[in-house]
Amino acid sequence: MRRKILLVLLLALAGTAFYIYFSFFTSTTRFVGNSKLLYIKSSEATPEAVMRSLQNDSLVSSLANFKLLAKQRGYFSSVKPGRYRIKTGTSLYQLVNQLRGGQQEPVNLVINKVRLPQDLARLLDKQLETDSASAYEALLGADSSLASSKLYKIIPNTYSVLWTQPVEKVVARLNADYDKWWNQQNRQQKAKDLGFTPSEIYTIASIVEEETNKPKDKPLVASVYLNRLRLGMPLQADPTIRFALKNFVMNRILYTHLKTPSAYNTYLNGGLPPGAICTPSPATIDAVLDAPKTDYIFFVADADLRGGSTFTTNLTDHSRAARVYQDSLTAFLKRKALKAKAAKDSLAAAK
Repeated sequence: MRRKILLVLLLALAGTAFYIYFSFFTSTTRFVGNSKLLYIKSSEATPEAVMRSLQNDSLVSSLANFKLLAKQRGYFSSVKPGRYRIKTGTSLYQLVNQLRGGQQEPVNLVINKVRLPQDLARLLDKQLETDSASAYEALLGADSSLASSKLYKIIPNTYSVLWTQPVEKVVARLNADYDKWWNQQNRQQKAKDLGFTPSEIYTIASIVEEETNKPKDKPLVASVYLNRLRLGMPLQADPTIRFALKNFVMNRILYTHLKTPSAYNTYLNGGLPPGAICTPSPATIDAVLDAPKTDYIFFVADADLRGGSTFTTNLTDHSRAARVYQDSLTAFLKRKALKAKAAKDSLAAAK
């Protein structure tokens, strides 16, 4: 009799052990793919919200078992918001430990060229838990003037941040990395040797960034603007007109545009505009810092319209090159308009 009882107990223990192992230590995921993201918002960091998300996203095979283990492990007493990547094959025990430990997957915040604080605010809104209004306020800080906007203390890069990180701390991180970047490779001294502050170099680089996509032309464009500033000439930079008008797709700047009343209009105002007109790339900033010494004070886009520029030292040569470019651009736009009309007529005829 004792042997039978012992055997029954052993079988029961074995069954219980098998149930525990199968329920809590084998794969619990039921979604298709290698992994899935679980977002737990700060405003919804409750057991009910977590379980609802787990069920809706097919992250667990048994919500009852998750609830049982989560309570036993003390997870429900302190639900941590965050962005969690759940991999296929994750067990309930691993999942609860991951959530209990707040083991978030960082967000790769990619910042390239940005022109306006509103644009960056929207980018932060998409990548972080924050909303665009809060991000915009954090970027501008106490002073709402664009010239002093914290937007223009940013080096375009990929930043690893947590989804739940307060946007104020993210902006502080961007500002700190900006200062760190300027303290590398003798950049502070290079700016001083050129007779400008890092902020002024950054502004010049932002104009160069908008002027050309050709890496080989950037140092020469920078030399033109540096020469004009040294000579006391107005910059007369077309990108500042686009910025003043908030129209960044204009193909051609007309004389009427040059009269736009704005502190950023470098045709009406001497010296540098009050701030950067975009976030220039590190390579463009370095192109300004390492700009060659030239006599160039003019440049215009090449007539082949491939993005290159023609650089000149006097108004006569510049006017000639500009006229050739304008004729080429006019012809191009005319061909483009005719092609669009032909396509429209063809579509109308087909109907």
